[in-house]
Amino acid sequence: MQSGTLLVALGERRYRVERPWGDLPAGPVSDVTVDSRGHVFVILRWDPLSDTTSPRVIELSPEGKRLAVWGEKLIADSHMLAAAPDDRLFIVDRDVHEVVICRSNGERIGGLGKRYAPLEPFNHPTDVAITPKGDIYVSDGYAGHRVHRFSPDGKLVRSWGSLGEEPGQFVNPHAVWVMSDDRVVIVDRENDRLQVFTADGDLLDVWTGFRKPLDVWGDADDNLYVTDLVPTLAMLAPDGRRLGRCRPVLNGAHGIWGDRQGRLYLAEPNPSRLTRLTPVA
Repeated sequence: MQSGTLLVALGERRYRVERPWGDLPAGPVSDVTVDSRGHVFVILRWDPLSDTTSPRVIELSPEGKRLAVWGEKLIADSHMLAAAPDDRLFIVDRDVHEVVICRSNGERIGGLGKRYAPLEPFNHPTDVAITPKGDIYVSDGYAGHRVHRFSPDGKLVRSWGSLGEEPGQFVNPHAVWVMSDDRVVIVDRENDRLQVFTADGDLLDVWTGFRKPLDVWGDADDNLYVTDLVPTLAMLAPDGRRLGRCRPVLNGAHGIWGDRQGRLYLAEPNPSRLTRLTPVA
């Protein structure tokens, strides 16, 4: 029997499901990002105590060809990453409490937080987002229950949040995205919701109706794409209205990013691979 093309819908949009996509080595895929050239960077998550030799970062061409493999000496516990507007890579090294800043070739050029030092200021951070102005936001999720804002030169500007289920509190702020109007969207995973804040940490809104949301990414029109453990992918308007929902993966995408051609990349830990959604007419 010949297999057909899998299509999914997000509102009026249709996508072709391509999986597995890209020439990736064996390993636990954790997140994905895309730089201004369309190069796709995938991180693999290994145990920092039992596996110190496996690569952490894989660079793929826009066609999925493997271009580079690196990071085993730079990253211990890769959890999430983001490509900045200037193509620097910010990689969350979760269990060593640092966000590593490097060039796209793996050359380290800086970092946020004190490496191997909890509570200075991170306590197992989860995700990072960089605005066009250069401001940096870090969700400090697994034990920190906070969000940190840094200036473009890496100075801590503000922190907010506490442990709990009330509006403005977090159990696990697992991902962060900043919209073009500087609203900060936090994936509050174990509270099954997204919370929206000002740049100074004032709560604006709470968006519910999710089940263990995992990651969020926003396009040029400030539409948001949210992955969860149902597993589904939801598309939201800038005001939080649901525009569409689909099931493009088998067991939940831990990470998501999009490119300038409207393609979406989903990082799947189980089974470990990358799925690409390509728009179709």
